[in-house]
Amino acid sequence: MTVGICGLGLIGGSAAKAYKQNAPEIRVLGYDKDPTSQSYALLSGMIDATLDETTLPECDLVLVALYPDASVAYMQQIAPLLSKDCILMDLCGVKEQVCEVGFSLAKQYGFCFVGGHPMAGTHNSGIKYTRANMFAGAPMVIVPPTYEDIALLGRVKDTLSPMGFGSITVSTAKEHDRMIAFTSQLAHVVSNAYVKSPTARAHKGFSAGSYKDMTRVAWLNEYMWSELFLQNSEPLLDEIDALIASLTEYRDAIEAKDKDTLRKLLAEGRVAKEEIDGRKTSK
Repeated sequence: MTVGICGLGLIGGSAAKAYKQNAPEIRVLGYDKDPTSQSYALLSGMIDATLDETTLPECDLVLVALYPDASVAYMQQIAPLLSKDCILMDLCGVKEQVCEVGFSLAKQYGFCFVGGHPMAGTHNSGIKYTRANMFAGAPMVIVPPTYEDIALLGRVKDTLSPMGFGSITVSTAKEHDRMIAFTSQLAHVVSNAYVKSPTARAHKGFSAGSYKDMTRVAWLNEYMWSELFLQNSEPLLDEIDALIASLTEYRDAIEAKDKDTLRKLLAEGRVAKEEIDGRKTSK
């Protein structure tokens, strides 16, 4: 099997390393627009050769690990070059707009497109931080053209197996984007906004796990995340509005020194957390 990877940053580079470490019989081709990253990938053995217009037709699987807009442009560029047996998969953090283009191109040129989102990563970016075990045990969300093609789903699972995912969830693009607005994007917005408090600059000596948990994802790549937020603006705005409404309830109770309402709000949050985690709810 031959795997092509466009974009050798944190996600694409880690995918390349996973294939090389866990399935050395697989030929890995790679391309990165940064010449330094491309040279490093070749010299370090992260990839076997360059992914370009001459080698793209040889690929059984092409992974596109770019920002959403760049992914769309790249897929449009390479679509005529792909084999009819090839699976093309983007690895973007949003799915609806990218998958719309991917499914259209697949129908036009005869290959198979499947949307993908590996639920793994770090706050760092770039080839320097890639590692072969990045996806070990992590969830992977895929958006296939149809739920009924069991053979395709099996093939996708097999081709991705060297990356070591712990589970594969099948979703629609719309449902993926709705869920990711809550599980990932809202968390990044809140963390990034939270750390802007003037008090944060004087936190040393007064902070422990809570502060670290709340601020971990404030350290982000603003170019990538702004693109992700804007491509998924409607679901993300719904989540932000819901959070603002909930915070307002807490604020009003505190301002009014309404202990009963505050206890009720806190209990509701605790119970919700227990139920979500599958723990026995205590009274």
